[in-house]
Amino acid sequence: MSEDMEEGGTVKKFMYMNRKAPYGTIYALEALEVVLIGAAFDQDVSLAFIDDGVFQLTKDQNTDDIGIKNFSPAFRALGDYDVTKLYVEKESLAERGLTQDDLMDLVWEDEDDDWAEKPSIIMVSRDEMKKVLGDQDVIMSF
Repeated sequence: MSEDMEEGGTVKKFMYMNRKAPYGTIYALEALEVVLIGAAFDQDVSLAFIDDGVFQLTKDQNTDDIGIKNFSPAFRALGDYDVTKLYVEKESLAERGLTQDDLMDLVWEDEDDDWAEKPSIIMVSRDEMKKVLGDQDVIMSF
């Protein structure tokens, strides 16, 4: 691991904050690609979904009518890269008429618990999100 990713022998925490809808701009796809690259280099990676970013995790996305590849299935691979903390702001969901039931069922397998599947999505309030963000070493906003 490079020196800039370590501080006093501990791995830095990287938060990738997703604020944009999944399609219409390149931000959401670029964020996902950067997350996968960071995770491949053993970064402690988390994602936050705020504002229109919550749409990135909605079920049954269909991009046929807009002629863009649907990249939402790639979120299912995050657990394979040890990306297991996807924080979703409850208020952002509610403001967009969504609930947790509208989101994909994303899980990861915990090798320390006999490969039990555990949820990747962590629902947090706006105040809790502030605390989560405050606990990060690096925040990248997309």
